[in-house]
Amino acid sequence: MNEIGHLIGEGRIAGSGEAWGPVFNPATGEQTARVAMAGAAEVQRAVEAAKAAQPAWAETPVIRRARVMFKLKELIERHMDELAALVTAEHGKTLDDAKGSVTRGLEVVEFACGIPQLLKGEFSHNVGTGVDLLSHRFPIGICAGITPFNFPAMIPLWMAPLAIACGNAFILKPSEKDPSCPMRLGELMLEAGVPPGVIAVVNGGKEAVNAILAHPDIGAVSFVGATATAEYIYRTGTAAGKRVQALGGAKNHMVVMPDADLDQAVDALMGAAYGSAGERCMAVSVAVPVGRHTADALIERLAPRVRQLKIGPGSEAGVEMGPLVTKEHLDKVRGYVDLGLAEGAKLVVDGRDFRMQGYEQGFFLAGCLFDEVQPSMRIYKEEIFGPVLSVVRRDSFDAAVELVNAHEYGNGVAIFTRDGDAARTFANKVNIGMVGVNVPIPVPMAFHSFGGWKRSLFGDHHAHGLEAVRFYTKQKAITSRWPTGIRAGAEFKMPTM
Repeated sequence: MNEIGHLIGEGRIAGSGEAWGPVFNPATGEQTARVAMAGAAEVQRAVEAAKAAQPAWAETPVIRRARVMFKLKELIERHMDELAALVTAEHGKTLDDAKGSVTRGLEVVEFACGIPQLLKGEFSHNVGTGVDLLSHRFPIGICAGITPFNFPAMIPLWMAPLAIACGNAFILKPSEKDPSCPMRLGELMLEAGVPPGVIAVVNGGKEAVNAILAHPDIGAVSFVGATATAEYIYRTGTAAGKRVQALGGAKNHMVVMPDADLDQAVDALMGAAYGSAGERCMAVSVAVPVGRHTADALIERLAPRVRQLKIGPGSEAGVEMGPLVTKEHLDKVRGYVDLGLAEGAKLVVDGRDFRMQGYEQGFFLAGCLFDEVQPSMRIYKEEIFGPVLSVVRRDSFDAAVELVNAHEYGNGVAIFTRDGDAARTFANKVNIGMVGVNVPIPVPMAFHSFGGWKRSLFGDHHAHGLEAVRFYTKQKAITSRWPTGIRAGAEFKMPTM
């Protein structure tokens, strides 16, 4: 059986502890590898390597750091098929979806190629008599990223390239459920010219996370995952004096107005709710049709489409939805469907009994569709993270906006309408970080920043884009005056120039 250790220093190293975690092929249910679970010793080793390498990397001219990012971009493009196959083998995404996720991560690498422009400081001449003022951005030092199972390529690429391009060392702690792709990305970074020690991949679970949060030499931590964990990381990390950005969970709504193109709305819901088996923090898990006629027509069109989903191993051509990531997660999602029925929701399409011929031990669940869901139900309030779509009917535009704003999460939302006034009003009124107008999954491009509001984000900075450059750097302002033969004498009041 394949054993996956860590990547520290020059390359891969074996795990030194006794704890291991299983890695499965979700389509077959077969354990394909085991991964070493790091503790404080491995984190310390990664930090020591980073401390040795980071100062010289920070002093490397920024244009040379940019060239490393260009090389990394080239390597990821060359190894696209390999990376996507690793994602599919351990997560279960379809190959097309896996390639798309790698591409979205690659876009952040492309953004990092522009780091010389992004790190340009500011200068003001003669702010006072003979006085000039300039500001620079300096790296934090050692940064860490803790990433989830659902995007083992994209989210590490949201973090590591920008942190490294800014002059930091970066320690990645990916999900132990699908560690092979993050390990390969670490190797590609070394091949691109990132110095040994500047990038490390430390596999593990909570013990490794706690070691990162407690280590005094790690100055900043980025996280994406469930809200309870995001809050824990934010509070623990900030209490230890670290800079923390922690992106949490979501319950993303899609409001369907009476004037919407229903065929377009149904296509959007199918992809946004059931793509990647619903294992996306930006998946649409709540449809909000406005008016009874809209709701009835939407259900009439949706139900047969959900029943006809092409489900199978992600590696097979033509498959629209693969398995869930683990047996435990499959049981959790099935449990939510059971709960929805117990709470009184109407299960229009029941995917619990789906069995894939030849893959009976795989972690498959077919699409599920609930109607007549109420805001008091747990299937509405909690993030299910599976192929389960809830329809919550509302009688008016204002009631739909009120529903969206009342939810504790504020990650993403969409409205489908032909009415520009309704769309503009909606975008202004909803208390959500990312809004789509006739766009179901409004993930910003890499040169903008990604992040929600409310309990979907802990911290002041969003991911990638200029927000990430600010997060991974600190500003220094330098005020200078050179002798000019003019003596003003000692000043004891606040200087005002």
